[in-house]
Amino acid sequence: MTTPRLSALHIYPVKSLRAVGMQEAVVEPWGLAGDRRWMLVDAGSDSALTQREHPRLTLLAALPVGGGGLRLAAPGLPPLTVVPPTAGPLRTVRLFAGKIDVLPAGDEADAWFSGFLGTPVRLVHLDDPAVRRPIDPRYARPGETVSLADGYPLLVTTTASLDALNALIAAGDRAEEGPLPMNRFRPNVVIDGTAPWAEDGWRRVRIGEVAFRVPKPCGRCVVTTTDQGSGARGKEPLRTLARHRRVGSKVLFGQNLIPEHSGTLRIGDALTTLE
Repeated sequence: MTTPRLSALHIYPVKSLRAVGMQEAVVEPWGLAGDRRWMLVDAGSDSALTQREHPRLTLLAALPVGGGGLRLAAPGLPPLTVVPPTAGPLRTVRLFAGKIDVLPAGDEADAWFSGFLGTPVRLVHLDDPAVRRPIDPRYARPGETVSLADGYPLLVTTTASLDALNALIAAGDRAEEGPLPMNRFRPNVVIDGTAPWAEDGWRRVRIGEVAFRVPKPCGRCVVTTTDQGSGARGKEPLRTLARHRRVGSKVLFGQNLIPEHSGTLRIGDALTTLE
């Protein structure tokens, strides 16, 4: 019997920008170290900007540098290094239905992103993830927090379920849009060696040295229809997920994870189902 193993590991230093592949990553209580500690907000409304509204964010890269900083790159722009702000007044911004206090990164970063997107935006930083944003209390324990991820510290997907989904897409009426790569689903961890949809039954798992609760499946949005290389959009996988993976008003792919303690994940780590 094949042992399920961690086959890919990603962080997203700026929410909704390109993924950064890792060979190992430290698990912090609120997510992987360096994952989604930065975010863009509209300069007028102070609401979060994501690929939902701006698919061109897929063209932007943010690589982590020492001390929690970023090295930004974009087509047609000179690269820019940004360091985490350490002082200054907090700014309250909106992330989906909630509000969160963050630190502005500064005028230089704002101008860089605004020039690329063609609209005034601000780059902001989550300075203290231990206290700023609680996880939905319906699924969390007291004191558990999350970074600037959509709702939970980590997201896990499996290659077997992607293969099964791609087979469904191939059998449908938009087969030309498949097969889809895993980056459409923007996971933190990808597991090989499971049966298709095995993750639906997980409640607690251990990956390498770290145990996780599996609070709920991940409801998917229009970002999954966005080519992560070009920003172009299609109909899949939402069209096929709506036919085969709908629960209520949600279409599902992947599972959210909440770490039970800190540790380090490494490519090749075994996954063990605890419950």
